[in-house]
Amino acid sequence: MRKIEHIGIAVKDLAASNLLFEKLFGAPAYKEEEVASEGVKTSFFMNGPNKIELLEATNPDSPIAKFLEKKGEGIHHIAFDVEDIVAEIARLKAEGFTVLNETPKRGADNKLVAFLHPKGTNGVLVELCQEIG
Repeated sequence: MRKIEHIGIAVKDLAASNLLFEKLFGAPAYKEEEVASEGVKTSFFMNGPNKIELLEATNPDSPIAKFLEKKGEGIHHIAFDVEDIVAEIARLKAEGFTVLNETPKRGADNKLVAFLHPKGTNGVLVELCQEIG
C-alpha cells in the first residue's frame, strides 16, 4: 500500500452533498460517474493532495443503500493505492485478512478495486485501488 488514495463518504443526496462539499473545499467536484455494477453514483473532490469520494445509492439493494440504512451518512471506506492489486490481495490473504472480492473489479475513477472485510480491520472497510492502464 503506497498511500491513501481516497476517503469514501456515503450520502443520501449526491446533488445536495456536492453543494455542501463545494462550499467546504471552495471548488466543485472534478468528476461524477455512475458505477452501475455497484448500484452507486459518485463524485470526486480534491483537497490539496487528498481525494474525497461521495457515494449515493442508485438502487435499494446496493451496498451503499444498505450502509445508509444501517449507519446513516458518513465515512464508508478508506481506499489505499496499490501498484499490483492481485499481488496485494494474495499478500493480505496470506496475512489472514478476509478479502470480499478476490478478483479485482472495475470501480470508479479508472480503478481496479477489491475490499477487505471490516470485521478484520477494526471495523473499517478497506478498499484497494490500482490505476487501470
